[in-house]
Amino acid sequence: MTWRTWDPGTPVQQGDIVWTPPVDVLETSQVGQYLTWLARERGHRFTTHDELWRWSVTDLDGFWGSVWDYFEVQARMPHRAVLGRREMPGAEWFPGATLSYVDHALGRPEDASTVAVMGRSQTREDVDLTFGELREQVAAARDALQRLGVRRGDRVVGYVPNVPESLVAFLATASLGAVWASCATEFGPRAVIDRFAQVDPTVLLVVGGYRYGSKDVDRSAEVAEIRAALPTVQHVVDLEYGPWRVEDALSWRELLDAAPEPERVDGLAQVPTEAVAFDHPLVVLFSSGTTGQPKAIVHGHGGILLEHLKNHAFSWDMRPGDRMLWFSTTAWMMWNALISSLLVRAGVVMIDGNPLWPDLEWQWRLAEETGATIMGASPGYLMACRKEGVDLRDRRDRLSLRVIGSAGAPLPPEGYAWVAEQLGPDVQLNVGSGGTDVCSGLVQNSPLVPVWAGEISARCLGADVHAWSETGEELVGELGELVVTSPMPSMPVGFWGDDDGERLRSTYFDHYPGVWRHGDWIVFADNGSCHVAGRSDATLNRGGVRLGTAEFYRVVEALPGVADSLVVHLEDPEGGNGHLLLLVSLEDGVDLDDALRGTIARALRTALSPRHVPDELLQLPVIPRNLTGKKLELPVKRILQGQSLEQVASRDALAVPTSLDPVVALADSRRATDPEEDR
Repeated sequence: MTWRTWDPGTPVQQGDIVWTPPVDVLETSQVGQYLTWLARERGHRFTTHDELWRWSVTDLDGFWGSVWDYFEVQARMPHRAVLGRREMPGAEWFPGATLSYVDHALGRPEDASTVAVMGRSQTREDVDLTFGELREQVAAARDALQRLGVRRGDRVVGYVPNVPESLVAFLATASLGAVWASCATEFGPRAVIDRFAQVDPTVLLVVGGYRYGSKDVDRSAEVAEIRAALPTVQHVVDLEYGPWRVEDALSWRELLDAAPEPERVDGLAQVPTEAVAFDHPLVVLFSSGTTGQPKAIVHGHGGILLEHLKNHAFSWDMRPGDRMLWFSTTAWMMWNALISSLLVRAGVVMIDGNPLWPDLEWQWRLAEETGATIMGASPGYLMACRKEGVDLRDRRDRLSLRVIGSAGAPLPPEGYAWVAEQLGPDVQLNVGSGGTDVCSGLVQNSPLVPVWAGEISARCLGADVHAWSETGEELVGELGELVVTSPMPSMPVGFWGDDDGERLRSTYFDHYPGVWRHGDWIVFADNGSCHVAGRSDATLNRGGVRLGTAEFYRVVEALPGVADSLVVHLEDPEGGNGHLLLLVSLEDGVDLDDALRGTIARALRTALSPRHVPDELLQLPVIPRNLTGKKLELPVKRILQGQSLEQVASRDALAVPTSLDPVVALADSRRATDPEEDR
């Protein structure tokens, strides 16, 4: 690949440089200040990201120990070592240490009057909280949960939107040493129950409805179905969001109002916290449910604390006084990353509603109004703004943005150029990739590295990431499996209920023993940049939102007349929602008529979400499976994208040797009708 500086006004090419670090980056960036500290306190002198990264993955004790010291992590009991056991799975970080994530998320006394949380919603008026007010609410919520019987190790779950009350509930839960899990309110009951039932929660937080753009959405029926399916729940608490109320639920406001006055030091509310081990569960995040029941991924207090301190400061250049705006729901790991802005004493902007209503510029207006310095924007959103001619140049001087983050799908080079044209050379585009599994990024930019169009600029510090061949050789310039060859503190503590660790091992370590196999296809260039070519499993990525195939199947195949089904997503190269295709085989005597089509669409919309409704629904004689019974989502997708049957599957490996022939005929028909179809 040829690396050249892009000239605005000319067509951009893959690999063009669209942003370069300022000449004083070592003096002005957070990672530059860390390098100065590292030289002074540890005697390590590095000036480039590559030098620092290599040290960070070859001296794990030295690097992560320095992160601990640099950010002055508060521990009640000291650690005996940085890395007690290195083998994966089962690496042991900071044995002996006890701490709490919450101690680091509530700011310092001097932050009391600084705005910590800005809630912006289409359901109600704006809500702002200073760090001092946040402390007050977390102290009251902690007392309320304690009065409801929540104790260390219990699970508190939220069927809640991205609002300040959800953040307060999460921090209050964590302060007790209890464990938090959440699902977005757009999820249907089946998707929520499949997740929450795994963790046996004692308290369920809910809302009775919300406003999505101009549409009122009542969730009372969904809440009733969910609570009926969770027998361990002892209390249901209504956050009382908007005008909706949940019957026979406790009032969140009344619970907080009943809390006694907290202890104060110099007028500042004190929040008692349980000191827990480094790997004590903080939160359970759920996978997309592609290959079966969603995995309940357990992340610990210490791992998330250390990873997010490092990531937010050194990759996103976040500092005290910054504000981060990133549209997310409570079901995505970006919600946890957003909240962790508090760890570096930065504020968070929490958005709930339709991110595209009343128009594409709503999020940019919010960024201007809230003074956001760091904004997350999905590739699909950036490309939609470009396509619709959104012009930010007149708004540029009123925006406080320094960094635009983007994740969830590849961003085409044209998206990089659009950001550079619209926001100018002082705003860095930071495209990254990581995931729920590590609750952070594995590859993304650094303030020390240029931004190349269509490329993710670098490996994250402490992330020993490589592209490997099937047999474990490192690849450069070729597509390979994304692997992590050294442990990271934010790798999962485990899967909930996976007591012997077998599911964890089979998920990440079955192919390369002792090495983390992430499930992405990735290509590294010789300059260390990379691009992710998609999942190597069958996760669907629709408009930057992951959808699990198993969730489709649990709904569709429960319907009368449906024998089997298979779903694929054909991405839009322009960054849009793409094309979601659902294939079904039906029982004898059943036809795919308009009535059945409507039944399938309604079932998916109701049980899961509107995003799960397919754009196209077609019938096959039999759903393609291999000899072990696995549905062949990837071969079907690749055939529809133009590859031949011989390139993607062997007939001898199919349960029905002719089962892919109708897919080949469908692909041929689509290309004959529209040569540009689904390229």
